Amino acid sequence: MKEFGAASATIAQYRQQAASLLLYQAVLNDAVGQTFLSLLEALSASKGLTNERAQCLTAYGEWFQALANTGNGWGDHLLQRIFIADNAFTQAAQRLSMAELSVPLLSAARHDLKILQTLYNLSPSYISQCVQTACQLPQAPVVWSLMPDPMPVDLSEDWSAGLDNLVTYYQSQGTGQFGQFRGFRWQQGQLIGIAEPDPIRLADLAAYDGPKDTLVKNTEFLLAGFNALNVLLYGSRGAGKSSLVKALLNEYADRGLRLIEVAKADLYDLPAIVECLRSQPQKFIIFVDDLSFEEDDDAFKALKVVLEGGLTRRPQNVVVYATSNRRHLVREFFADRPRPSDADELKSWDTVQEKLSFSDRFGLTLTFEAADQPMYLEIVHHLANQAGLDLPTEDLDYRARQWATRHNGRSGRSARQFIDFLSAELALDGRR
Repeated sequence: MKEFGAASATIAQYRQQAASLLLYQAVLNDAVGQTFLSLLEALSASKGLTNERAQCLTAYGEWFQALANTGNGWGDHLLQRIFIADNAFTQAAQRLSMAELSVPLLSAARHDLKILQTLYNLSPSYISQCVQTACQLPQAPVVWSLMPDPMPVDLSEDWSAGLDNLVTYYQSQGTGQFGQFRGFRWQQGQLIGIAEPDPIRLADLAAYDGPKDTLVKNTEFLLAGFNALNVLLYGSRGAGKSSLVKALLNEYADRGLRLIEVAKADLYDLPAIVECLRSQPQKFIIFVDDLSFEEDDDAFKALKVVLEGGLTRRPQNVVVYATSNRRHLVREFFADRPRPSDADELKSWDTVQEKLSFSDRFGLTLTFEAADQPMYLEIVHHLANQAGLDLPTEDLDYRARQWATRHNGRSGRSARQFIDFLSAELALDGRR
């Protein structure tokens, strides 16, 4: 038991070090971290009694399962938590250079990194052996051990010495939820991170090169810190307007771009959303899909405030990209048009013009015309090439035309649906 006593004392030191974190306590606040701390507690307190053995085994099993649920090794998980940590140091590091950060904050960060590096180097195999000794098992429990992923930040052999590289990472990739997620959905008054955003890339999109190039250029302006314009993507359904906006996220997320999807029903929250984003170092696209308004819609007024600005200066890190099948976003009826006999509103034509000109409040309006047959087939060929389909061009074109006739007409969406169906059909036929 002398061997276990020494191991127990070592484990107790690890537990004490974890408790002494000053800034990065939240790194261990998730399921993996909490089960890890519970395991250290059980091992350091165990004297080898029967009930204590059961507690150690249970704690080890919970830690093992928590790691298995993440699919990461202990070290990789700890690093991920460090890279998305949201604390006083990481928030300041996003906005300030190393020279501008306060000495106490830097000292506390270096103190914590030394401790976290010690925990990172704590081998799961060693912990398994401690459990074996404490519980007097004939063999050590199964070890959750995976090959480590490449480290995205060079922290050097001494993490505290690589603090400047970590500050650079926080400045470029963000911290907290903006470091963890790239895409978000505004839901019930809060940002909800999207773990698996649509993976579409700009290279996946065919045709409409003019609108695409203009939107990319405007997004580059945003990333460079210039006054980018709000954009309305207007045109035929299925032309790929929404896909183009989502592809920007995958193209520029590593440069600090974030995408926030806001449903039309939540547009009245837009001013509050913009204020939340104003102080963040990242660049944000507020994405509103399939936009149109009814008369006297509160969402219309909220979006108008964001597009036109008010007394508060418009933030340079936020733009609105909206898609619509309607050129005039506010529905207009014949009954809305003034007649000489009307005795209601004296300046009724002004009201009509305000409705019709709302789309002009976007700095850019990009038009996506309906696809004719040559454009439709161009998209089909592009997608077929990406999917690796080996069919004679005549056969592919014939099937594509038949699909458009029998299904949803000629559009980028229809072409995608056709290629997905054809790929599955050919793959299934090849198995028979």
